[in-house]
Amino acid sequence: MIRLALAVACSLWATEASAERILSLDSCADQYVLALAPDAELMLTPRADDDDSHHRRAASGHRQARGSLERALMFRPDVVVRTWGGDPRLIAALRADGARIVDIPDVSDLQEARTTLIEVGRALDREDAAAREAARFDLRTAQIARDQPRPDALYLTAGGYTAGRGTFVDALLKAAGLSNAEKEPGFRPVGLERLVLTPPAMLVLGFFDRARADWRGVGRHPIVARLAKDRPVARPPASTLTCPAWFAADALPGLSGAR
Repeated sequence: MIRLALAVACSLWATEASAERILSLDSCADQYVLALAPDAELMLTPRADDDDSHHRRAASGHRQARGSLERALMFRPDVVVRTWGGDPRLIAALRADGARIVDIPDVSDLQEARTTLIEVGRALDREDAAAREAARFDLRTAQIARDQPRPDALYLTAGGYTAGRGTFVDALLKAAGLSNAEKEPGFRPVGLERLVLTPPAMLVLGFFDRARADWRGVGRHPIVARLAKDRPVARPPASTLTCPAWFAADALPGLSGAR
């Protein structure tokens, strides 16, 4: 019995030791490793199971910790995945400790997001998982009818911000067959006066479903509630907007169908 117990313990230790260790340094990197490498030994960020994490259900059972130098080095990752997370000192220390760094680039549209998905899948040696996610992406994008009129749609967050030219949100609206009512580049606040004097033909309300969304912002004003009663409104889940990534395509049917 003792020999059997030792054999089982050694077998379990060998399995754990041979499991690839992947460290995620930010919430967007969480989405990639949870979608592509849930079988690895993961260390995720504390936001991995938040309500705007697209793959939050897969985070259950994986450890979560802030990416401090001490914790990262104790984890001894084989691979580190990041978009914007991790300071230069941390990255340099992890690289010196033998970890391979996978940097996820910023993307400007959905097709770039699909390409990045495939590239990250290749970097993680999870090409099959990336191909499955890409197939879901292709199915979503193929469902959009592109020969319909393009109504002006204003993207608005609960805090009162919109997204104009050059943003991933702008590309998402266009992919859904909508025309962005915000013609200026980048992100900017929306004033109530504008909403009253030049109301958009359609509203796209982003992050309104978050439990901790801004309850005092312009987006929560009664004027916005009144506008929403007499025009098409799309309410994409916050989890589809949290990162400029391939899974934002899950918002397309709701955006297109809200006309």
